[in-house]
Amino acid sequence: MNFKDITVGIVTFKSEKVIFRCLKSLENIKKIIILDNSNDLPLKEKIKKTYPHINFILSKKNNGYGTGNNKIFKLAKTSHVLVLNPDTILSRNCIKELIHQANLIKNRFAILAPNEKKIIKKGITEVEHVNGFSMLVNLSKIKKIKMFDENYFLYLEEIDLCKRLKLVSEKIYICGKAKITHLGAKSSNIGFEFEKCRNWHWMWSKVYYNIKYKNFFYAFRKAFFIILFNYIKGTLFYLFNKRKSTIYFLRASGTFNAIMGRGSWYRPKLSSAN
Repeated sequence: MNFKDITVGIVTFKSEKVIFRCLKSLENIKKIIILDNSNDLPLKEKIKKTYPHINFILSKKNNGYGTGNNKIFKLAKTSHVLVLNPDTILSRNCIKELIHQANLIKNRFAILAPNEKKIIKKGITEVEHVNGFSMLVNLSKIKKIKMFDENYFLYLEEIDLCKRLKLVSEKIYICGKAKITHLGAKSSNIGFEFEKCRNWHWMWSKVYYNIKYKNFFYAFRKAFFIILFNYIKGTLFYLFNKRKSTIYFLRASGTFNAIMGRGSWYRPKLSSAN
């Protein structure tokens, strides 16, 4: 493997504040696909002015992280895609180290992820799962398991992907020498709307995951107490902290909707973002 075998794929949503730092940190990669879930034409124009070679796709509908990456996987003409969140910054030689390690293990991996800069780790470590903000995926491996589960909108989709890979005995590694910084929850600039969306979907995804890999009754027992706790907290906070109250009610709502078998329908309201 070498640099020409990798496409960088980035799914964005109102990510103008962080995306340029991410792009600047990429070394020796010519094939880059950005799929923007906020249909942000001004951002596309700014990026194309500096990086005319980037394939920037505007999505009129926000279908989430997993679906966006699946579209990138289908468009990529290379054997591997380096999935990145827009709020990541690659350290010097990060991709070079990933390529070096991939060649040492003779490309026998489904996912090879860089190591967070703050974590001291050397060599290569086999793991059960990696965080989805950065991972080099072997397209031939993940296409066999139908890529990301598109029922997820946000959160746990990469854990789900890794679990399905492990169930068919595929290898997942972290490369200690390949360093990356993840700013964390900085990929979007829509303020409290992002917090609302994040809390709703975190709870929805947890219930969906438990139903999928445990069973409904296990998920229901856990969900019942989560709904009750968050509803009580939301009611108590309503008079003196409306924001916290809103978060608790949304957590209860995400949990309830998942246990009722409803899809991950909640979307941030851009008109009220602040």
